[in-house]
Amino acid sequence: MHASDFRPHRLLRNPHVQSMLASSGVRRLLFRRQRNSLSRGAVEHLVDCGDGVRLQGFHTPQDSLPHSRGLIVLLHGWEGSADSTYILQTGASLVRAGFDVFRLNFRDHGDTHHLNPGLFHSCLIDEVVGAVAAVNRLFPDQPLGVAGFSLGGNFALRVGLRAPAAQIPLKYVVAVCPVISPRNGLYSLETALPVYERYFLHKWRSSLKRKQALFPTTPMFDIKELRGNLRDLTRSLVLRHTGFITLEDYLDGYSLEGAALAQMRIPTTILTAADDPVIPISDFRALELSDMIELDVAEHGGHCGFIRDFSLRSWTEDYIAARMGEQLSRD
Repeated sequence: MHASDFRPHRLLRNPHVQSMLASSGVRRLLFRRQRNSLSRGAVEHLVDCGDGVRLQGFHTPQDSLPHSRGLIVLLHGWEGSADSTYILQTGASLVRAGFDVFRLNFRDHGDTHHLNPGLFHSCLIDEVVGAVAAVNRLFPDQPLGVAGFSLGGNFALRVGLRAPAAQIPLKYVVAVCPVISPRNGLYSLETALPVYERYFLHKWRSSLKRKQALFPTTPMFDIKELRGNLRDLTRSLVLRHTGFITLEDYLDGYSLEGAALAQMRIPTTILTAADDPVIPISDFRALELSDMIELDVAEHGGHCGFIRDFSLRSWTEDYIAARMGEQLSRD
C-alpha cells in the first residue's frame, strides 16, 4: 500500500475539508460503536518514564488471533489525546488486524493534568522515550512499532532516533504528517484559515486553565497572556517554563529539519500529503533522509485527513495496519 493508492472522492479533495473532517464530531458519532469496543477492552496504565514523570496509557489486546502480531504504541497530536477519533479508529483497525495497541497520553493531554506538576511542551522527548521503554518492559517479547500523527509523528520520529541508545527494540515507525520545521508549522497556523489558530488556542487555553486549577500555588501564566495570539502565548510560556532563552531556540529544539533524520537506524515511513495546509510539503522535500526512511507523499489528504469517501473513514487506518503487518513480521 502506497500514498499513490489514496484517491479521495472528488468532492472531498479540498485540503481544509480533509483536515477538518479528521477530528470532526461527525466522525466521532459515526464510529462510536468501534470506539466503544476498543475502550471496553482497554486497561489503564500509569507508566514510570524516569525522573518522577508518569504518563497515562491504555492497552488493548487483540482477540482475533491465537497470538498477537505485535504491539503498536500510538501517539496523538498536540491537544489531542488517547481518545481522539483518529487514534481510536486507528487502534480499532490495528486490533482487528491482530495487533495489541497502547494509546499513550502526552503530559497534560486527556485527563492527565494532575499527574505531573510541570507543563507540557514539545521538547519533552526524554519522557516519551521513557514511556515507550516502560511499555516495552510491561509487554516484552512482542515486535514493537510506533505510529504518531502531526506533533505525535514528530515525537515518533524522535523516539525512533533515540531507540537504539535507549535499548528499545523498536522495529518500525510510521509518522503521519509529522511536524518537521516547528518555525514553519507555527507560521502556517498563523497564516492559514483563521479556524486553525482559533481551534488550537481554544483547546490550549482550556488545558492551561485546568492545569493552573490543579496546582493553584504554582503561578503558571498571567491571565493577560492567555488573551494573546498563538505566537505570543507560546513565547510567554517558553520563557517561563522551558529553560530556553528565546522562542526560536525552543522551536529549533524539536526541529527535524536538514540532516536530523539522516542517522535513523529504525525502518521508518513518513506519510504526508502534498496539500497539507499545516505542514508545508517543502519541509519534506528539503530533508536529508537515512536510507531506512521512506517518504510517501499523497497528492491529497490535507493534515492527517486522508478521508476516502462519504463513509468518512480515514485511509490511514488501513495504511498503518498494512505497513505494520509487513514490517513487524520480518525477521
